[in-house]
Amino acid sequence: MMPESHRQLAQGVLLGSFTQLDPARKPSENFDLLDWSLTLPTDLNKDQKADMVYEKALADGFELKPLFYTAEDGGMVFACPNQGAKTSSNTKYARTELREMLRRGITQIKTQGITENNWVFSSAHGAAKRQAGAVDGSLEATLAVNRVSVTGDEKKIGRVIIGQIHATDDEPIRLYFRKLPDHEHGSIYFAHEINGGEDIWVNLVGSRSHTLADPTDGIKLNEKFSYKITVEEDVLHVTLIRQGKANVTRQMDMRRSGYHKGDQYMYFKAGVYNQNESGDPRDYVQATFYHLDNQHDGYQF
Repeated sequence: MMPESHRQLAQGVLLGSFTQLDPARKPSENFDLLDWSLTLPTDLNKDQKADMVYEKALADGFELKPLFYTAEDGGMVFACPNQGAKTSSNTKYARTELREMLRRGITQIKTQGITENNWVFSSAHGAAKRQAGAVDGSLEATLAVNRVSVTGDEKKIGRVIIGQIHATDDEPIRLYFRKLPDHEHGSIYFAHEINGGEDIWVNLVGSRSHTLADPTDGIKLNEKFSYKITVEEDVLHVTLIRQGKANVTRQMDMRRSGYHKGDQYMYFKAGVYNQNESGDPRDYVQATFYHLDNQHDGYQF
């Protein structure tokens, strides 16, 4: 069954209100960013890892052009080159991406593990649910992808992740936008990664393939669209909303995906996670967000 929060979504009506976005303001003055930290594709302190901006600094007006700033229409811009600093040696790709932080700047709470900073599935053990910051949740966003990579490996060109649920090591969902250089429209699809296992791929509009025709029902660059990702009772629900078109919703039963185990904790991510480290190092991806909202049951802060 689709949750009520998805059934109530109006057909073809984008999420959020953009009338209050002010191009003269910093991103945190248009959006509540105290729930988030920001990963950048830079290494200014030379520690061989991507730089992080934590909640309080992010919410206090941080911006860094051309990677993270307010657009001329008030949207929140994320840009990331094909080649940049990475979060770990196990990561191929660079990102300019928000990481959910339920602790909202209370630094005594650890960022990793089953703590009040992260959330768990409703099938988690009772002790884990008591220790976590929340149980289940939703992430919704309205954005436009302004640019995708156009150089490098043909299997990687044009790919960018625009939303995620990250678990302890794996990802219950990675939501992709992909547009090929000779296409007018882009595809939206997601991967569900089995905990410790393989990816299951699900198309919303178009396909992740680099050999198929232009998905004419897809999304153009600079075209606003919305997504809503919800976990409820170990079922993943993903809805894509395009202006004036029928909504597209897909579900994934995660009861056998292994995320109920005692060491598993979750957090949302949003922004641009460039999925192409090849080609011209000056090549880049960019998206502008106009609405971003994370919601949880049992949210304590």
